[in-house]
This record gives sequence, C-alpha cells and structure tokens, in this order.
Amino acid sequence: MENDQRAWSAHALAFPFPAQGHINPVLQFCKRLVSKGVKATLVTTRFLSKSIHVDPSSNIDLETISDGFDEGGHAQAESVEAYVSTFKAVGSETLANLIRKLNDSGHPVNALIYDGTFPWALDVAKQFGLLKVMFCTQSCAVSIVAYHVQRGLLRVPLSGPVVSIPGLPLMEAADTPSFIYDLSTYTAFYDVLVNQFINIDETDWILHSSFHKMEEEVVDWMAKRWRLRTIGPTVPSMYLDKRIESDKSYAINLFKPNASACINWLHAKPVASVVYVSFGSVAELGVEQTRELAWGLKGSNCYFLWVVRATELFKLPENFVEETKEKGLVVTWCPQLEVLTHEAIGCFLTHCGFNSVLEAMSLGVPMVAVPQWSDQPTNAKYVEDVWKMGIRAKPDEEGIVRREVVEVCLREVMEGEKAKEIRDNARNWKRLSKEAIDEGGTSDKNIDEFVAALLGKTTLGNCNFI
Repeated sequence: MENDQRAWSAHALAFPFPAQGHINPVLQFCKRLVSKGVKATLVTTRFLSKSIHVDPSSNIDLETISDGFDEGGHAQAESVEAYVSTFKAVGSETLANLIRKLNDSGHPVNALIYDGTFPWALDVAKQFGLLKVMFCTQSCAVSIVAYHVQRGLLRVPLSGPVVSIPGLPLMEAADTPSFIYDLSTYTAFYDVLVNQFINIDETDWILHSSFHKMEEEVVDWMAKRWRLRTIGPTVPSMYLDKRIESDKSYAINLFKPNASACINWLHAKPVASVVYVSFGSVAELGVEQTRELAWGLKGSNCYFLWVVRATELFKLPENFVEETKEKGLVVTWCPQLEVLTHEAIGCFLTHCGFNSVLEAMSLGVPMVAVPQWSDQPTNAKYVEDVWKMGIRAKPDEEGIVRREVVEVCLREVMEGEKAKEIRDNARNWKRLSKEAIDEGGTSDKNIDEFVAALLGKTTLGNCNFI
C-alpha cells in the first residue's frame, strides 16, 4: 500500500497491538490524519501481515516489525508473559530499525502513535526525538480505573461493595475490568492493562477512541492532568460524517466476511425484527454458555443472525442450526457495520468490546450486554446505567447467563416497557456521535489541534482543555 506522491506535511507512524480490535481504531485515526494532509504508516507484526486482507484502495502504508515470533505470533510463545517480554525486546529493536529506514526514505517520521499496551514504545520515540503519542483503544473510564490501580490509589483485590473513582459512576467490583476484580485469572493481562500507565507523565499526547459527550466527566478529569484528547468515534466516515468518501470499511480484516449471505437474509426480514449476535474476534464462550445462549435465542422467538467463528461452531447444541433455520442464520463472520445499519436489525446482543459498543452507538442500535472479560464489564455498566441504550444480562453464581435471562432481556429491548426509551436514547447517541467527528465537532477540533502540533513537532506542555 503505497501512498501517492503528494507533498506530505508530516509523517505519523502508528503502532497498534496486533489484534483486530486494536488495529481498527488506530487505522481509522490514520485515515483522518491522511484526510488532513498527514502521511500515515501503520505498523504490524510480520506474522500478522500474512493473514491480513487489505483493501487495495487504502491510502495508508503498511510496514512490519518482528515480535520475536514471526512464524506463529502469540500462539508460538509458551505463555502470555513470554510473548509480552519477547515483544518488548525484539520489537524495540525492529521498530527502531523501521524508523531509521523511513527516515532515510525521504519521508522522515514526526510522531510515533503507539498502543497503550506498549509503554516501551515511548522510549523508542524519545530515541528519535519524535512526538510521543499514546493511543488507548479502551474507554477513558477503563483507563482511569487501571491508572488508579497502577498508582496505588485503588487497592486490589478490591474490598467493599462499591468502587468510587473521580469522574466515574459508583460501580460494583464486577463492573470494573475483569483483570482487576478477579486476580485469580489473567495475571499477565492484568500487568499489560495496568502497566500502560507506568510512564504516562512522559507522553506528549494521549488519544482515546471515544468522544467527549460519551464520557464527559472522566474526560474532563483526565484532561486536567495530561494532554488527553478524544478523537472518536473511530468508525468509517461513511457511517458518520461522510467527509471521507472512500472510507466505507476498516480496510484491513483478519477474517473474511460472508457479506452477501448476511445481507440477502436480512433483506427478507421485517424492520427491527432481528437480533444480531456477535462476541467479536477474540472472546471465547464456554460450551455451557454457548448452549444457554442458543436456547435463549430460540426461546425468544426472535429472528437472529449469529456470528460464531469457525473454531467455535462445535460448541453449538447438536442440530441447532437445522432446528432454527426458519428463524436464524449462523455465519462464521460478517460485515458488522453493514449489518448494524440494516433496517431489519432490532438490537445487538454483544460482548461489549469497545469497538462494538462504539459501532452500536454510532449507528443507534440498542444493545443487550453479555460481557465476558477485560474492559467489557465496565462498558456494559455504561451501556445500561450511563448511556441507557441497552440492558445487561446478569450471570448466575456460576458466571453463566442462563437461557431464561437471555429471553427476558431480548424481549425487554425488542418490545418491552423500556424498549421505546432505549431506542430513543440510542438515536440520540447516534446524533451525538456524528456531531463529535463532523466538521467543528469536539473530536474534529482535537484532530486539527494534533495535526497543528505535528506540523510544528511541538510538545507545548500539558493543557487543561479538551
């Protein structure tokens, strides 16, 4: 993917974590930069680059570095800890080599936009005198919880029934990121989440893929301490402000969707009658949870379009697809944005990954939240209690959301007493999402401010505005 030969005003090197949920928002921000005259290059690992499906019309350059596992990626590492430590060692060296190569190519790099999970990238940026730009693909709410843990302001394991943090609503322990409230699992991921903030005070910029109205209080709190800016929602422009005409998809996909089958099936369904179900590209439901969800969908008597990745199909109940073919369609992947904009969709049953939440909000789709891990419980808290555009399906003592709960939640969002209020709120958030990124909106102004600093390679010191 070679950019054209225009005279670029600056060059930003963007380095997301090598996973679809991290690549997408960083890539969308790069498109915004390109639309404002900044050359953008996306960096991924050599292993991941082998499986990426790239839109040939993309104007974002793609470069690769090594994570130390070029043949198998993280699956090649003996543990998460081994992957993280090796990536730091090998990635630091190969990222520096890439910057040297680009600097010698006639397009010197001005800024390194690095995923918050790579705090060591800040030292690479310092080595070359680049703007140090931390990009967070989680919500500001999740960031501030992890920051308080990292600084010892919130002790774990959490004690007491309520968690109180400036800028956030009162939360139960189970509303915080899973790595924090359940220390018995995912120890390595706990370290990755919390260690994002080890050197936060050395950053020049902190960017979040949300928008100001979405998390107003916590954004204001953070912006008083760092040059934090919201630059989202990081959703393709044609679904929002339509100012980047070619921006109809994320352009880089790790899975190949079965677009025609999904859309043709939806065309035959009544308006707002279908439940769209997807748990993203990473989350893995247990067999029991998958089957409870399956029977809950069947029992709701709603039409449903369910994305079940190929590696997860064996978890479905025997003969489920055949028995529900009059009401449901199960696919291994689909074009989620196209699906969510279809008039047949009535709600989104989601794991509440932050990208999925941003998409649902931007497109005005009510949600039934079934969070699994990581930042998803916090996102689900906001969906139900702050944004009020959905409800959370509560698990039992064994951590399983039972079929009866699935049925009740679907009926409530699709046709229950709260349905009109939820739909109205969803439409309002759709309007606010577009306003934020459209010309003169808060996120658009923030991007303009960043571009202005990039052109001057200024560091300016911390500011108290957003």
